[in-house]
Amino acid sequence: MARNKFDIDEELDSPFDIRHLKRALIYAGKHKKRIALGLFLSLVSILCGVAGPLFAQASIDRAIPAGDSRLVILLGGGMLFTTFLSIFFAQRRSMVMTKVGQDIIYDIREDLFAHLQKLSFEYYDSRPHGKIIVRLINYINNISELMTNGIINFVMECLNLLFIAVVMFFVSWKLALVVLAGLPIFVVFLVFIKNKQRKAWQAVSNKTANMNAYLHESIVGVKVTQTFTREEQNAEIFDRLSGSYRKDWMKAVKYSLLVWPTVDNIANIVRGAIFIVGLVVFTGAAGVGAATLGTVSAMSMYSWRFWQPLINLSNLMNTFITAVAYLERIFETLDEPVTVKDSPGAVALPTLQGEVTFENVTFAYEKSTNILENLSFKVKPGENIALVGPTGAGKTTIVNLISRFYDLNGGRILIDGNDISGVTLSSLRSQMGIMLQDSFIFSGTMMFNIKYGNRDATDEEAFAACKIVGIDEFIRSLKDGYNTEIKERGAGLSTGQKQLIAFARTILANPRILVLDEATSSIDAKTERNMQKSLDYLLKGRTSFIIAHRLSTVRGCDRIMYVNAQGITESGSHDELMAKKGDYYTLYTTQNL
Repeated sequence: MARNKFDIDEELDSPFDIRHLKRALIYAGKHKKRIALGLFLSLVSILCGVAGPLFAQASIDRAIPAGDSRLVILLGGGMLFTTFLSIFFAQRRSMVMTKVGQDIIYDIREDLFAHLQKLSFEYYDSRPHGKIIVRLINYINNISELMTNGIINFVMECLNLLFIAVVMFFVSWKLALVVLAGLPIFVVFLVFIKNKQRKAWQAVSNKTANMNAYLHESIVGVKVTQTFTREEQNAEIFDRLSGSYRKDWMKAVKYSLLVWPTVDNIANIVRGAIFIVGLVVFTGAAGVGAATLGTVSAMSMYSWRFWQPLINLSNLMNTFITAVAYLERIFETLDEPVTVKDSPGAVALPTLQGEVTFENVTFAYEKSTNILENLSFKVKPGENIALVGPTGAGKTTIVNLISRFYDLNGGRILIDGNDISGVTLSSLRSQMGIMLQDSFIFSGTMMFNIKYGNRDATDEEAFAACKIVGIDEFIRSLKDGYNTEIKERGAGLSTGQKQLIAFARTILANPRILVLDEATSSIDAKTERNMQKSLDYLLKGRTSFIIAHRLSTVRGCDRIMYVNAQGITESGSHDELMAKKGDYYTLYTTQNL
């Protein structure tokens, strides 16, 4: 079966290095006081836990042989009490660090979302949206365990090992060496397995992104799928992607599950060696001297306590290796350059009059093909400009460049004499109203959608905007009127109704420059005629750019520009262009045959 874009794995620009983890620790640095509290609680828990075997040693070597039941009870109570304290402080540590970890996850997710809001259209044009969503949701969720307990547990397990090692050498340095004899095997195994794990979990993250991207597109396009009865073919594609994910997941889990049994086996072998060597030492064989049964028993307990942190560290390594694969993706997105942004020293654009000038503008979505080349024209304040021409000629590109959704490859665009590359984006776009052919409606109330571009508008102003476009009566006929909840993407509304709501939203923003990109394409002719007077009123005094394939809607514009061949081939009023009998004349007469 042929591969499609969803079968293609993302490639990292560079391999993982410690800088990714350091960047994650920067987020942890914001919560230093609570992390310090967590470390203190962990330290107390460790010290209490280390004391337990010493009580057992004293009981076996002193209290039991002496038949001192009172001392046995005291030592047993001491062991029970320190164990209880160890568990209590560990639980408190866990509560503190869970809250810290979730705060860190919140900060990372907020930063990533804020960064995604700043990225240009070019970023979103070049990749499936599902692969973007998976980074913000799934990948950040998957690093939760690392940020919640992983880092501090790593520190505390290392301290735990240090304390236990010191105590073991204090109790019996000979048996302590037996416990440590398994460490070289453990280190060799980790070196062997860690790179395989990282690559395996990277593959899982790729397959997760592929499957999520296809799922997102399939849900958005489900109406088209059912219209063309593509359900079975789509199911086959999803089955292939899901199967690929399952295969890589099982491979990654296989490597992860190799870790703890290996470490556990090493730990058990070491504990067995303690009893064997301890027996020799205990009996005084081979001239090595005598050891007490309590010492052997205590060292057996310390051996378990020494290797348990190593088992925990091996499990943490699994978490770390898994999280690293996701951290790479998250920071890769955070490192994505914001190509369209305020330049250094950018100034706020004053209230616009609406003069727009293109000077030798060249632009290409892909470097090999210019959409516009050396385009120059000037629009006076309040002038209504129609952009017509064949599909793909660059009409929408022109209005996108005025809003600076993309940066130019050459030339410059001036508004009221101000180069838009030197003004702040917010001051530019807040004075522009853009009505697109694909009217996006957000989930929320009718009023929320209408006020989306002007949250300070009054309800009365919103009502007036809806009356202008002829949607007020429809909204009031709904059960909850303007408080009616709209489903995702305006489900339940007709395309024309969504377009009218978007039109009201644009009007309420009160822009100085208005862009109508096929704004009435989904509105029936009767509604459009009813709107015409309101539209004439709206366009009066505003510089406007109207893109329309239905040429009857642009006849009254001050100037019509025919966009083709990387520029504007004709410009003039309807009558002037008809008299020329050029491209516009041909297009117009073809539509009116």
